[in-house]
Amino acid sequence: MAEFLVIRIGERADHLAQWIAVDSTGARRSPPLTGPLSEAGSDIGDRQVIVLVPGTEVLTTSVDIPVKGGSRLHAALPYALEDQLAEDVDQLHFAAGTRRSSGRIPVAIVSRVRLAEWIGWLTDCGIQPSAMISDNYGLARIPGTISLLVAEGQVMINDGADVELVMQGVSPSDALVAIGALDGNADGDDRESNQAASPAMSRHVLVYCEAEDEEKYQHDWLAIRNEMESVDVNLLSDGVMPRLAVTVASGAGVNLLQGDFGARTEYAGLLRPWRYAAILLLALGVVGIAAKATDLYVLKRQEAELKQQFEAEYRQIAPGAPAVEDPTRLVASLRARLGTSDTPPLFLQSLEQLSRALQQNREARIAAISFRAGVVDIRLSAPNVSTLDKIQRGISESGQFEAAIKSTDQDGDGVSSRIQIKASGL
Repeated sequence: MAEFLVIRIGERADHLAQWIAVDSTGARRSPPLTGPLSEAGSDIGDRQVIVLVPGTEVLTTSVDIPVKGGSRLHAALPYALEDQLAEDVDQLHFAAGTRRSSGRIPVAIVSRVRLAEWIGWLTDCGIQPSAMISDNYGLARIPGTISLLVAEGQVMINDGADVELVMQGVSPSDALVAIGALDGNADGDDRESNQAASPAMSRHVLVYCEAEDEEKYQHDWLAIRNEMESVDVNLLSDGVMPRLAVTVASGAGVNLLQGDFGARTEYAGLLRPWRYAAILLLALGVVGIAAKATDLYVLKRQEAELKQQFEAEYRQIAPGAPAVEDPTRLVASLRARLGTSDTPPLFLQSLEQLSRALQQNREARIAAISFRAGVVDIRLSAPNVSTLDKIQRGISESGQFEAAIKSTDQDGDGVSSRIQIKASGL
């Protein structure tokens, strides 16, 4: 079961922090503590760290745009919300949560400078958070119920749907008026008319407050009970931290560590357990490459020596011959000329190709055939030059042979011609 250390920081670096350890079910693993931020780091251990930042400095809202998550959503948020913002969107950081059943996406907006400052405080204390969340997200959203947390001179409120706010210096009833749950001009006798005016708003209110605020706002509780169907006031005997911590530990809230402020994967730490295996694998690869390089060097030297020997022998047979670039091709050419090639007999193959060409031009007649030094010499007669051209192209079309018309003479009503056939490339 995952455990978390939830730390709530103040508005200034020298303000006392609050922290408590909880698990993913909401059970407490330590009492709530208060002290300098640097002392919270000693309680982290193996726990993941969730940092709650002042909700008064984070705008929490929601937006309905048809863009799915990822970089496209983050790119679209400033344009979708710029009309609601007084600051330049380039100076703000936008973070998005998971799309809700209403179709709206929760969004948290904070000054980029302020967020960087908070991260700096944590870094100075050796604290690496997995999430940074506006503290008003610690007030759980309950469908069909308006929830309020009244403490420390501020009111956190949500309507159980998409409205989530934190307000300073206001009373609980003022906060309800701000979200449209109460009519600011109504009194206790106008309960029915107020219900009709806002039928979609929940009529149930759940309040969390400390003892002094419960007494301070007695008249508010009475006024709210007169206008709402039910009001349930719960005292925070151990302060606000246990209530906020159990909610965010369950996955609620929008994590501000996204985009430019997103967590960087420490690949060095991930690869550290495999470093010895990686070193051995690298060494094996280097040895293999070195062995292959050595073999290639030896073969290149042997090839050069054999080529020199061949050229020396060839010079004795053919003095004054040009330099030999490809000994293998030269030997193949000599064999073909002498009729000692290892390839299938050129003469028979050329006759087969000639036969195919003549089958398509039956008017032609062979007068004589001779074969010498790899060249087939054919004398034939045909009714016209066009037929000779078709025969020449028919022999050459396979790409195995090259046929050339060497001479053409008029012979009565036809023509007499000599065609030479040789293997391609010779």
